[in-house]
Amino acid sequence: MAELYITWLNGPDIAALELTDEEILGAVEGGLRAQGRGETVIEPRMHLVPDPAFHGHFNVLRGYVAPLGLAGVKVVGDYVENYRQGLPSEFGILNLFDPRTGRPLAILDATGLTEMRTGAVTALGGKYLAPPAPKVLGHVGARGTSYWNVRLLDRLFDFSEIRVHSRRPESRDGFADRLSRDLGKPVRAVADWRSCMEGADIVVEASRLPAPEPLLKTEWIKPGALVIPYGTMSAVELSLTDIMAKIVVDDWGQARAGKLGALRAHVDSGRLSEANLHAELGQIVAGEKPGRERPDETILFWHRGLSLSDIALGQLMLDKAERLGLGQRLRYA
Repeated sequence: MAELYITWLNGPDIAALELTDEEILGAVEGGLRAQGRGETVIEPRMHLVPDPAFHGHFNVLRGYVAPLGLAGVKVVGDYVENYRQGLPSEFGILNLFDPRTGRPLAILDATGLTEMRTGAVTALGGKYLAPPAPKVLGHVGARGTSYWNVRLLDRLFDFSEIRVHSRRPESRDGFADRLSRDLGKPVRAVADWRSCMEGADIVVEASRLPAPEPLLKTEWIKPGALVIPYGTMSAVELSLTDIMAKIVVDDWGQARAGKLGALRAHVDSGRLSEANLHAELGQIVAGEKPGRERPDETILFWHRGLSLSDIALGQLMLDKAERLGLGQRLRYA
């Protein structure tokens, strides 16, 4: 057998790529378009809980993107109390393979990648589903993905008001300060969910709850708003889906599987089913189904995270790293 090599991109390599917002959005949108055209395979994510006492779990995401000629598996740890040790809540590794032979091609640090691709999917949901010219963003949560949610949504909409909240004052204040500095505009940290969410044009719920708790009240949602809940543990009321003109998910097979997710109780109770689901976002991106059609539509977009987005962004990183001479070539066989 001939010598085989794989590419390794570590965290500093990925930081040195200095990906632009437009590059990130373009790559993830391409993955969604391929999904909408039926050019992908997605397996519902799996979870591994080593020990409940550790207050965390692993997610395993698997997929194939035909236009990119890549299959991928990402393993990401999700540990809500890592901040106590000065660590990010999520660590990840993305493995990319040749789908024709199974040959390993690359391994990438997927911690920053996960944050970027999650923010990109949130923002692309806004691109196709937000009300016309939204001015106010309300965002709960201050983890790494939250930063990219706000940054990329603001890139698309240039909000006049951004409100953020998380349960720890030092977390929300630091988050608001970082966003204010990076976006070049005031970002307001607020002390409670209602002040953050009520009357906002776009509502994003990315909380880190230890157990399901309905902290986001349906009555706070402005008619015509876009609501994007994606916390691992549900923070919404069962009545939330009752006010929606359209419900969109990233992948229905994944949405209906597993025991976690913002709308788990809605699927289990029959409030959300294939019968009342409007579309997957990829179908809208590909032009197979309409997105927002009227200003007064109140729309919910639930995304659990797509392996396709990981693979698409991973490919972008590999291509740019090769151009810039970044990364390491490791002997495999």
